[in-house]
Amino acid sequence: MCIITLAELAAIAHMSPSYFSRLFKQSTGLSPHQYVIQDRVDRAKQLLLRRELSIAEISYCLGFTHQSHFSHHFKRLVGSSPKVFLASQ
Repeated sequence: MCIITLAELAAIAHMSPSYFSRLFKQSTGLSPHQYVIQDRVDRAKQLLLRRELSIAEISYCLGFTHQSHFSHHFKRLVGSSPKVFLASQ
């Protein structure tokens, strides 16, 4: 997985990291980090519905350091754990 840092994004846009973050949040409503987490959770929902990978595999593929870290963010954003989400579909 290729990880691009905030400093790299800001450099591409020819801005300081703090100014980039401020403008990013103004335009999206989310900080760059929150945006990435939201995007990963959205992708996880798609992968869960395909039922081809385990929750642990999805967590790893999406760049979460631990399955518990993934589950924490998933539950915070979706309102249920990945397992409960999958069972309800």
